[in-house]
Amino acid sequence: MIVARRFTPDDASQWNRFVQQSRNGTFLFERGYMDYHADRFIDHSLMFEDEDGAVVALLPASRSGVSLVTHGGLTYGGFVTDMRMGAARMLEVFDALFSHCRDEKIDMLRYKAMPRIYHRQPAEEDLYALFRAGALRVRVDASATIALHAPLAWSKGRKHSLGKARKSGLDVFESEDVVQFHNILQARLDQRYDARPTHSAEELTLLRSRFPGQIRLFGSFRDNRMLAGVITYDCGQTIHAQYMASSEEGRDTGALDLIVHELTTSIFSDRTWFDFGISTEDQGRKLNEGLARQKEMFGARTTVYETYEVDTTVSSIAKAGSSDLAPSN
Repeated sequence: MIVARRFTPDDASQWNRFVQQSRNGTFLFERGYMDYHADRFIDHSLMFEDEDGAVVALLPASRSGVSLVTHGGLTYGGFVTDMRMGAARMLEVFDALFSHCRDEKIDMLRYKAMPRIYHRQPAEEDLYALFRAGALRVRVDASATIALHAPLAWSKGRKHSLGKARKSGLDVFESEDVVQFHNILQARLDQRYDARPTHSAEELTLLRSRFPGQIRLFGSFRDNRMLAGVITYDCGQTIHAQYMASSEEGRDTGALDLIVHELTTSIFSDRTWFDFGISTEDQGRKLNEGLARQKEMFGARTTVYETYEVDTTVSSIAKAGSSDLAPSN
């Protein structure tokens, strides 16, 4: 029998070890990353244990009213599992989750499934369990991803911009100057979207200090002035571009194109995927076509981030067929 229990700070070391040894966890699920915004979300992360007390799965989660979200502060979430997890056991894990939710008066699960490009091994037992539980897919966000082992050609416009950057004599190298990059990013967001970055410069600096090998800043420079930058999240076989921005001078000289070229053809050429992130708004209902096209011009094509909602008052799914499910009394 599998049971769910709340994560406590005393579990941090065990939690982090499980994430690091899992087949689908990334450093975003380690407590040092999740807990930086603990003041904004009510953490309700869960650990799932078998009859011998061994951890079989983790669920990074936060609570909002009568809903459990996986996780409110993350773009994607869902169950973190190891190599032993199978389809039948995942059904039992979901039953343990639903039992916990009923005890805690949680009526709804909002489940942000982990995109498969972040899996080290196939890990979609959760999607099957969601289907069995009668979950509804309520949101789909379109990301843009380059297959680094078989990249598509850049558009003529991007090639031209790359040529300008090379003729301008720009240099690309890793930088520690998060503040300078954040100023470029903030100016760009103010100008184009009247928005602010998800992370402040202080938060990015803090997170980089906790994960120096995973969170890195690469810049394009002229005379030691940063004209463009990309903050990358190293998730193993997948590199995610968390932030990308150019100054006006950087846009005129193709500074960002030069960084992307170096990242995808040299620095991270041994990886599998380079993910630019989503280009959708309004819960996935609106595609920012200009932004999506900009990423596609680098040879990226669409991958999706899916979100599901499911009634946690359903009866057991491990023993019942999907047509047999009904709310419990």
